[in-house]
Amino acid sequence: MAGVEGPVAERQQRSILATEGGEHTRLRRLASPAFTPRATDKLRPFMRHVINELVDPVAPTGRCELVEDICEPYPIPIICELLDAPKQDWKLFSDWATDIFRIFNNDIANDLDAIEAAMAQLDKYVRTMIDQRRNHPAEDLLSRMIAVEEQGDRMSTDELVMMAEAVLMAGTDTTRNQLACSVALLAQHPDQWAALADDPGLAAQAVEETMRHLGAVRSTLRVTAEDVDYQDVTFPTGTILMVNLAAANHDPQTWPDPHNFDITRHPSSTPQMTFGSGIHYCLGASLARAELQEALPILARRLPDLHLDGPVEWKPPTAGIWGPTRLPLAFRPDVTGGRSSSYAAVTQVPPAATTDGDRRERWSSSPH
Repeated sequence: MAGVEGPVAERQQRSILATEGGEHTRLRRLASPAFTPRATDKLRPFMRHVINELVDPVAPTGRCELVEDICEPYPIPIICELLDAPKQDWKLFSDWATDIFRIFNNDIANDLDAIEAAMAQLDKYVRTMIDQRRNHPAEDLLSRMIAVEEQGDRMSTDELVMMAEAVLMAGTDTTRNQLACSVALLAQHPDQWAALADDPGLAAQAVEETMRHLGAVRSTLRVTAEDVDYQDVTFPTGTILMVNLAAANHDPQTWPDPHNFDITRHPSSTPQMTFGSGIHYCLGASLARAELQEALPILARRLPDLHLDGPVEWKPPTAGIWGPTRLPLAFRPDVTGGRSSSYAAVTQVPPAATTDGDRRERWSSSPH
């Protein structure tokens, strides 16, 4: 955000993604209980419902353009469900996310007005939600963050707004791009696509291996807070570093045969690095993992014999979050209505989540 002043820059500086030291530790400590795997698991049935609804129109045709047909619309309903935003407002969230993501278009002079307008509208909407949740708590992310208190410390309204906006932004483009990266990779390994369709229990390994082999976050920018000595090189305080996560994910000292793609690979004692590491390790990692773990086996089962149906078009390598802009696929048409067989849970879900039919009904007519 160099060279940008005003509301956009101020919001970025207040974000948990940008804070450091004690303030970051405090925000993360207060927010973490709302992002537990248990809280995420309650959304798994809804994730399966959303991905199935997106697959329904394309499965009988034998062809799709995965980015537009499935990846782009997939995360927004889930984020809205996480925040308990009503179905009729999902397009608002999608439009706000699209406009705010113009930050990464390298055309800030022309995009700034749209970015600021979207941020202001989202801010107003979330503040109204926070007021409602304080008076009438629900089973949603905002209510959980409002309820968290540690030694008398709570998040302020401004901090709650920031966290909700960070969830929307961090949880949208990353999931869209990683799902596309993962399917693009699996489409070129038909034996592993078929194995995933036959055994949904491979979903967790498939997610970790596709993120390791072709992660949507290739690198991360860091500034040294003190002098750092590494392999006989000193990086003085204030040095800007571009840390190559893709290279770390192919480190032969950690990953035997690192350039071989294998979803049955025995997990390394060191996790893949696409979620980052240290104090800025992705707070929503459990949500992203669940979204991918639920989507991939359903896609594998409902889009059999998958293969590329033309060249994959990719974002520029300089993009902060990277992935296909166009992913044409062909597969054997499903004319049997195979949706019912793809509802089996990939992981054990708490009983309360499996009986929440109201969640699924509210999205039953979501446009694609």
